[in-house]
Formats: sequence, C-alpha cells, structure tokens
Amino acid sequence: MKAPLAALALAALLTVTACGGGEAPAAKGPQPLRMSIWTSNEAHLKLFKEIAAEYRKSHPQVGEITFDPIPFENYTTTLTTQIAGGNAPDLAWILENSAPDFVGSGALVPLKSKVENAGELVPAATRLWERDGELYAYPFSTSPFGVFVNTDLVKAAGQKTPRELIKAGQWDWEHANEINKAVAAKGKNGLTILNFDYKAWDNLATVWQGWGAKAWSDDGGTCQFNAPEMVEAMTFVHKAIFTDKSMPGPGTAVDFFSGDTAMAVAQISRAAMLKDATFKWDLVPLPTGPKGEYAVIGQAGIGVLKKSPRAEQATDFLAYFTNVANSAKLAAYFPPARGSLLTADTMVKTSPMLNGDQLQEVVIDGIQKGVVKPNHKGQAELAQTARAALDPLWKPDADVKAVLDGVCAKIQPLLGG
Repeated sequence: MKAPLAALALAALLTVTACGGGEAPAAKGPQPLRMSIWTSNEAHLKLFKEIAAEYRKSHPQVGEITFDPIPFENYTTTLTTQIAGGNAPDLAWILENSAPDFVGSGALVPLKSKVENAGELVPAATRLWERDGELYAYPFSTSPFGVFVNTDLVKAAGQKTPRELIKAGQWDWEHANEINKAVAAKGKNGLTILNFDYKAWDNLATVWQGWGAKAWSDDGGTCQFNAPEMVEAMTFVHKAIFTDKSMPGPGTAVDFFSGDTAMAVAQISRAAMLKDATFKWDLVPLPTGPKGEYAVIGQAGIGVLKKSPRAEQATDFLAYFTNVANSAKLAAYFPPARGSLLTADTMVKTSPMLNGDQLQEVVIDGIQKGVVKPNHKGQAELAQTARAALDPLWKPDADVKAVLDGVCAKIQPLLGG
C-alpha cells in the first residue's frame, strides 16, 4: 500500500533535515520572513500583521513578514511538500496530529531559552511539543472541545437544557443522547461533531474519551481500537446514528450555525460564527462518560524550520509573536498556554462572545486537564488506513466489534509495536 503524499513528504523531511540545512550565502539588506498558516480569517490576519509591524519598528534588519495561508484540508501535505522541495517557510503552524513527526525529526529549532517566561506554560499544553526537556514548537493555540447548544431547539423538544442538567449533576452522554433523540423526532438534527463527516475519525475522541478508550497505547505500540472501552464507546455512537437517529447519518448536510441542529461538538473558536445567531445558544463542557469527567483538546504549535536560512531571526520573531503581551492579544482567537492568562477575568476581556462560566468550565478547566487528540509518528498513513478500515462501521447492520478488530489488523503494522 502506498503512503499518501503527506506521509511521503514527512519521510523526506526526516531524511533531509537529519543532515542539516547547510549555510546560505549572507544576504544583503532587510531580509523577509514567511510563516505558513492555515487561517485566512481577516481578523486573524489583521492582528498578525499588526504584531509584525510593531516588531519591524525595532528590527530594521527584517524585511516584510508575510503570513501564507494554506487550505486546512491540505495543510500538512502542502507544507511538507514545500519543505522537501526546498521551498520551506521560515516559520510554520503545525497541527497536533503531525507534531510527533516534526518534533522527532530534528526539523525544528529549539525554542525553550528564547520563549519569554517559558516556565509559566501549562505542562499539559507543552507536552506534545517537547523532547528531552527541550521545546520545539510554541503551543500558541490550545483549544478544548466543548458542546455548543441551540437552547431554543432543546426547549422546543420539551427537554431540559444541558445547563440545567449540569446543575442537577446529570450532564452525561446518556442524557445528551435523549435530548438529541427528542430534537431529531421533531424533524431537526440532534448532535453533530464538527469536521468528523465520517472521515476525520480522530474527532470521535471527543466522545470515546468518556469511556476511557484510546486509539493506541500510551507508548504508541499497540492498537486499542478493539479494546472493551472502545467497543462500548463506538457501540454507543453507532446506536445514536442508526437506531436513535440522534446523530445525523452519513451524507447528511448539517450546519449548527444556521439553527437547524441541537448540539455541536467543536472548539471555542467557533463561537465567532454565532455573532449574528438568530437563536439562543450556550457552550458547555463535554458530557461525562462512564469513566467520569474528561476534556479533549486540539492544538497548534508554531515552529521555526532549521532549513530556513533566516532561522535565527525567525526564532527571535517567534519569541516576540508569543511573548506575554502578544499572547494576550492572540487569546481573543487562540486559547493561550500561559498560566497568567488562563483566568476567567482575563479571558472574558479577549473573548467577549463567551461568559465567565463558559470560559472557566470549557476553556480553563479543559486546558488544565485535557487530553490531546490522537497523534503518532506517521500519522498521515495511520489516519488514512484507519479511516478506510472504519468505513464498514457506518452502516446500520455493522458488527462493531468485528469492524474494530479489522481496524487493529490494518494499523498494528504501522504502529511499530
């Protein structure tokens, strides 16, 4: 089986960067910097450019600083192809699922001594980006998943809201499923997991973690898709889709933000899409599962590519871009990893769409205790292989245990265990 392009490009990166990038001839005049990113949001870009402009005022040796948006769906593939082809950016955003490849490859510049007040970074946020005590990418966005709720639809279905269930100590997956089942019976959609779409299976970690399930063992060597906890969790998901109809089935177009869906599991940055919402909404933590309370976080780091001929200047800009003052500004869109900024009073000033309770319960508590979505070396090939092996699960008559046994049969050789 051929590895997908992203896997091949990462493999090339591992080989090339192990030998070092070489010295480029000294360039004359102000030198530009380029950062690869996956957002094209105008508000994000405006803030980035403002930070860059302030930096350049005191760094005349730096020319234009550009932020190069790459479409999210092809981001890692495009980035690694650029690196392998000799067109590496100076700095790059890195997704959590490709962190093990980048951090373990030697492709990134060490940052720990350059980051302002590195000691205040929350350990849960830095763990993925560290190796042997060194930090190789700054976790500029540590975003927990929560549940956005259309309270109008919930009440119209005669159900208690999640907020009411939280106060009663009853906000769990069984109660959540009953709410969404009732909403679906009224002709609307129940629960959607944003960006899952029966393809991005790692987003189901937002559910299965409540059962204590894992895609693979902590050392990454053993498949755990067919462990009892995962079988139980996936059985719950399968029943919700095909029996209870509380989750839209494959091929169903769902848009929570248009008002036709009761709940959406998503990261808090999606709150910005509710600015002009025509319905009442809330944001609550993920429901508890059989194993109790839990949180799942998605992350993005910024790293400096060793292959950049301007790596030293790029590292200095990264340190400025992520210092305490600028982290406070970025916190309006990207939940920070700095302990000094992780207070409801501080974050409510930068996240006006959310109130103090929502920020404390979902963001602050989530960052402190959250588990990062599944990640592993060679994630691109693993992800595609697991996705194909999971396809038979999305049918009404699927044998859940048999399908999950098949997933392990396919991915175990890729885990290296």
